[in-house]
Parts: sequence; C-alpha cells; structure tokens
Amino acid sequence: MADLKISNVKKAYDGKPVLHGVDLSIPDSHFAVIVGPSGCGKSTLLRMIAGLEDITSGEIAIGGVVMNDIEPSDRGCAMVFQNYALYPHMSVRQNIAYPLRLAGVPVAERNVRVEQAAKILNLTDYLDRRPAQLSGGQRQRVAMGRAIVREPDVFLFDEPLSNLDALLRVQMRIEIKKLHKRLNATSIFVTHDQVEAMTLADTLIVMNGGRVEQIGSPTEIYREPASAFVAGFMGAPAMNLLPATVGADGQILLDAPGNPQGLARCALPEGSPVTLGIRPENVVLAETSGAGLPATVDLVEELGGSRVAYCNVAGHEMSVVLPASDDPLEGKPVWLTLPNQDLHLFDRISGRRLEADMTTGDKLAKREVETVA
Repeated sequence: MADLKISNVKKAYDGKPVLHGVDLSIPDSHFAVIVGPSGCGKSTLLRMIAGLEDITSGEIAIGGVVMNDIEPSDRGCAMVFQNYALYPHMSVRQNIAYPLRLAGVPVAERNVRVEQAAKILNLTDYLDRRPAQLSGGQRQRVAMGRAIVREPDVFLFDEPLSNLDALLRVQMRIEIKKLHKRLNATSIFVTHDQVEAMTLADTLIVMNGGRVEQIGSPTEIYREPASAFVAGFMGAPAMNLLPATVGADGQILLDAPGNPQGLARCALPEGSPVTLGIRPENVVLAETSGAGLPATVDLVEELGGSRVAYCNVAGHEMSVVLPASDDPLEGKPVWLTLPNQDLHLFDRISGRRLEADMTTGDKLAKREVETVA
C-alpha cells in the first residue's frame, strides 16, 4: 500500500475554477473520507486521483511518485463507483475476475484471487449467479470484489452506497469498515452523507465550494468545527446557529427585534457581528418557568429512543434533543438554557471559528467568555 499526497491541486473547466488549491496528506493504510454538499468538488478530486480527470495545476503523488502524467491503469488505484457497473451476462465470478483477465493474469492465479475476494466479502455461495439474481448490497460487494482482486495501492470509493436503501447502507458501512481493517489498505471514500463520513473515517476532510474547510478526526470536527459551515453540516440534527451581536462590555446579544437576549460575554469589540452555535443535545430544557431563553415548541420529531423539539426562540429556530417521553410539547412555551461550556462562536462575516475569543467551562479564560450574571 502507499500514502497519498495532494499539493495545491486546482481544477478549472473552460477557465472556471472548481477546485481552488487542495492540499492533503493521507498516510499509508489510512481510511480518509471526503464529505461535502453536492457540487463542492469532492468527486472531481477523487477522479483526479484516479487519473480520470486532468489536473489544471498542482501535484498528486502516490507512494512518493508523482502521478500527474501517469495513465489511470498504471496508478495502482482501484475505484468503486456509485453505479455497480456489472456485466449482466457474466456470472459473479466472471465479473470479479474481469480486470485480471484484461491484465493478462494467468487463469490459475485469477481463480485463486477471485476465491479469496469472495471469501472476504461473503460471496462464495454466489459466484455462479448473475447480477440480476443478487440484492443491491450483494451487487455492491461484487463491485468491491472487482477492486480487491487488483490488489491496488489505493482504494477509491465514489459514493458507493447512494443507491442502497437505509438498512442496506448501514450494513454496507459496517462491511466496508471491517474490510478496511482486514486489508489495511489506503482508502479514500467520497460521500455527501455526514453520518457515513463520521462512522467510517479515520481522517475526515470537509469540503465546501471547491475548498477544504477542515481536516481532522470525526470527533475533532464535531467538537471543534473550524467554521459555521462545518458546524451546520456535520451533525444530525445540525448545530443550532444563531445570529448575535457583541454589545457593551462584550456581552453577546442574540439578535431579536426589540428584545435582545444576553447570553454570554467575550473579548470582541462592541458591535461585532457573530454567530453563536450550540449542539441540539447540549441545549437544556429548564425545569422551572422563566429560567433561560423563552421559546415555543413548533414541532416534535419522535425517534423512539429520543425526540427532537424544534423551537422558536425570538424568531429563530432552535432544535433540542430530548429523552423519549409521552409529554406533549407542541405549541407549549418552554425555557431553554445554553450552557457556556457548550457554546461555539463564529465570525458572522467570514464564518470562521473565533477560537481566541470564546470558550466554555474550564476553557473560559482561554477564550475570555464568561456567564452573564
């Protein structure tokens, strides 16, 4: 296997930039997930790694070898696509063996590799069936088997689970994670599904508008989002993001017509426009009336083990994760507490995290935020 290094890679179509200088370093045997909304450039970047798209500028190196001018077939990459792209007239065995056949691998070795891949993917009993006789998850495993038999340096997955139903997606996520641990291969997985990204990644790469917004472990990105975009994109339900302004003495005031709500203090200049963030699971439903921010519950989603209440707070929507209960909340007034240790602060103009200006709990002094008395 091999490491992957991407240095200032840019891509433009007809002079219009779609990737604005991407820098990534993925260690050998790592599972990296590139996540972002449709049109952010994640699939384009993956195809450039595979050699299916030309690079406008920059370098892509695999195992220390620059791949810019190397043909796709010689890059040591195997790609699994969203569409299974199986040959309907061939058996599972023939589909898996097809890339080896094209490469001129002897029949005996071909058969051994196919049997090994089928065993890894639990496809041994299906080798003589045709794709039409398989479920969606089984077809995707066949496509993965076709990649495995090539014994590549890097596995590339381009939204391979998008065509599966919800239950199969969960099952295939588990299988892909197990497969990675078993093969210990360098893998790059592209998805727009942040749940897939969080559950699969060793390293998570969040993209937006052709740029990398943040790189880190799933836990780091969830707990310390680098921008309001990352905060709002990663998490289900998403982080609550509320417009606010810094008032006198650094007090953060939630924007509310005629009734600004004081939430905390920070070391920013008066009048600074900011965005205050808090995860729905960190919002506390006050037990006594009048304690906290007044709100009205507009809608409750029942999720079985928990529920999500969507509240109106001074004209802003805020979601709150609550324990499962039979207590009807819709239409009721409630009071919400936003614990200081769980608050995040972002510049409202740039969207970037204001790490030096806000904190919570023990980190209060570091970011110079304090509870408003």
